[in-house]
Amino acid sequence: MRIISYNVNGIRAAISKGFIEWLQHSNPDVICLQEIKATEDQVPYLDIEMAGYPYQYYFPATKKGYSGVAILSKIKPNTIVFGTGIEHMDFEGRNVRVDFDDLSVMSLYLPSGTNIDRLSHKFRFMDDFQNYVNELKKEIPNLVICGDYNICHKAIDIHDPIRNANVSGFLPQERDWLDQFMKNGFIDSFRFFNDQPDNYSWWSYRAGARGNNKGWRIDYCLVSETLKEKLKRAYILPEAKHSDHCPVVVEIE
Repeated sequence: MRIISYNVNGIRAAISKGFIEWLQHSNPDVICLQEIKATEDQVPYLDIEMAGYPYQYYFPATKKGYSGVAILSKIKPNTIVFGTGIEHMDFEGRNVRVDFDDLSVMSLYLPSGTNIDRLSHKFRFMDDFQNYVNELKKEIPNLVICGDYNICHKAIDIHDPIRNANVSGFLPQERDWLDQFMKNGFIDSFRFFNDQPDNYSWWSYRAGARGNNKGWRIDYCLVSETLKEKLKRAYILPEAKHSDHCPVVVEIE
């Protein structure tokens, strides 16, 4: 199974930049999208179906044009779960999960901490999400949690760790949470195969950041340790430019 995670920063904007054609060519079995900024009726459902994805699950935010996640799949899932059942998460459209025979795939969009209020909201979300996953793993041990975590795990995952030391997304508390989350039974699939620097998944639109590769790696495909022996490949696709993020990929046998 080839799984892609992609924060599209507005699915309609991404489509106008050739996203559907890219999707057809890239041909994953499942793609997890974040920040779709659209409701299902605003998405060209038939065009995406014609590209090979008859199973489409959209979970938008209550607020129009904001947040939202989706999963597109070639394979029919057994179960689809919209949200976590935790109200302060779900109204912002930040989690959708599909269950297949051997594993479950989740599209997650963790909040950013752009100001004090949002940072507080982010920490609350992180704690409650950890508890949610702890319970979920008892029922579904084989989880693939794809998404925009809005956190760089280590210094190698950000172009300038010194100047960004006090910036949300690279705060010690955020990094510690992600570290503990992984130690609680998940593998960073990209780092499982690649220990090299200068691999990023998001770049600011300012100051030619992408052209100069001054980026952050904040998008992950985290895979349950129970699937470790089935991991085949994991990589980043920086050449895909429909968004300020790029896709990240994991392949599982």
